[in-house]
Amino acid sequence: MNNIYVIHALLAAALFGASTPFAKLLVGEMSPWLLAGLLYLGSGLGLAASRLIRDRSWTPSGLAEGEWRWLLGAIFFGGVLGPLALMFGLTRTSAATASLLLNLEAVLTAAIAWVVFRENTDRRIVLGMLAIVAGGVVLSWSGGEEGANDWIGPLAIAAGCLCWAIDNNLTRRVSASDALFIAATKGAVAGTVNVGLAFALGASLPDGAVLLGTMVVGLFGYGISLVLFVLALRGLGTARTGAYFSTAPFIGAAVSLVLLGESTSSAFWIAAALMGWGVWLHLTEHHEHEHTHEPMEHGIGTPMTNTTSTNTTSPGTVTSHMSIGTATRGWSTSTRTFQTSTIGTHID
Repeated sequence: MNNIYVIHALLAAALFGASTPFAKLLVGEMSPWLLAGLLYLGSGLGLAASRLIRDRSWTPSGLAEGEWRWLLGAIFFGGVLGPLALMFGLTRTSAATASLLLNLEAVLTAAIAWVVFRENTDRRIVLGMLAIVAGGVVLSWSGGEEGANDWIGPLAIAAGCLCWAIDNNLTRRVSASDALFIAATKGAVAGTVNVGLAFALGASLPDGAVLLGTMVVGLFGYGISLVLFVLALRGLGTARTGAYFSTAPFIGAAVSLVLLGESTSSAFWIAAALMGWGVWLHLTEHHEHEHTHEPMEHGIGTPMTNTTSTNTTSPGTVTSHMSIGTATRGWSTSTRTFQTSTIGTHID
């Protein structure tokens, strides 16, 4: 396994995970809809500028005509509905609890992959998923620290995870294209739609410092994180990338406890232990199989030739590197994520 892809996956997880407590800080400054829009707008504008600087001009996307519907679907679920649900959930849930609940994205991504795309799995992976779900139930039952037995916040975050899981399974079909283009387009379109709807509902822009801070959080937590996630997918495959990205919620919870000084209950630590065990089961799952790399061209324009090799991956890593995709988030995330034949998971 090439360590550079592992680094890409872990950096993507760190950026996305850390963005949740920062979003919690901002959630009181504006409506959830406007906050979601500005986060993605910051991502889209920043990445679009980076792409222009890199290419020194505007270059074609590389997407085939039939692939646009997958990208637009990913933008709708992962760029519009997903972040809106998360921002609303943060108004009724602590940042640490919300961060751990984001583990549900991996479970839902895998469930869609198994049911819709017939991805292979085994009992170890299923056991890990059940542990993560159990942790989510414990957190939801406790109601977090901001309202006893309040299910609305956790359910909203779970709905966001479902949206990002759908996003992950759609984005996988276009991730062989330029990663910067994919992430920039998702951010620009989703950000514009959410901000426009927020204005239609009577929202107004915050002051300049808050506005700039929000867009910077979006650029790093949603934009650069998604680019790194797509790059990791190309070398690790969906399931393995998703496993590494599953560390994001724990990074977010740690940042929340340190940055926000949030209190925790025994239910929080029980849930953290269950989810941590589930993530560990995913990270330590390996099997060997022989696979063939089909010729393809990544966004950077480097074609791959046919090769056959024995690769150690987790269930869900596919047999062909055509149509590698991504999530935001997510396996997670979010986000954010895949290859063909069978699939795995982000982004966000």
